[in-house]
Amino acid sequence: MRIKYPSTPHLPWSPGLQNDDRLIRDLNGFLGREVVVTEKLDGENTSLYRGDLHARSLDTRPHPSRTWVKAERGRFGHEIPAGWRLCGENVYAVHSLRYDALEGYFYLFSVWDEHNVSRPWDEVRAWAARLGVPTPRELYRGVWNEVALRALPVDPQRMEGYVVRVTDEIGYAEFPRRVAKFVRAGHVQTDAHWLSRPVEANGLRQGNEDDAGR
Repeated sequence: MRIKYPSTPHLPWSPGLQNDDRLIRDLNGFLGREVVVTEKLDGENTSLYRGDLHARSLDTRPHPSRTWVKAERGRFGHEIPAGWRLCGENVYAVHSLRYDALEGYFYLFSVWDEHNVSRPWDEVRAWAARLGVPTPRELYRGVWNEVALRALPVDPQRMEGYVVRVTDEIGYAEFPRRVAKFVRAGHVQTDAHWLSRPVEANGLRQGNEDDAGR
């Protein structure tokens, strides 16, 4: 069964908030909890199952940038337990930002089990290490501290923003209270601008080129 990745609400200080975006209702879901803040990459949200995959839309249509991630799922799909899904960012193609030193083309950021529970962050990191894929860069880890998060530097020329989540497990219904994002001002929210143009691959960090071509 395919399950759509839940929408991530914006933090109150996110400059990329638009009229049709959701703002997190309150920050009580973070208070007193350990959180991790990771870089929000400019790619395509992608869910991988043992024998299937899709982008944010459940009826994902074929596209050259998705051919690579399909092959990547084929490399380790047999290791994904039945009913589980691995969610991450497919950054093979240039979208609004151009990367020249990626650790790979699929960055794992969440793992969901057969009960539709997002596993703890340390388990996500363990899965990434096991499968040989990167996770997004950590910008902060510790007890929730709004002052510290507001002070995180975000270079709009190099970063789309960041995502904060509690480090323990998150039920699907709890997601809008336990995960939120900061998006740079003026970031393009539609897929039309990159899906309709020729695919241009982002660059990999030296030494990672062979791994990405497995």
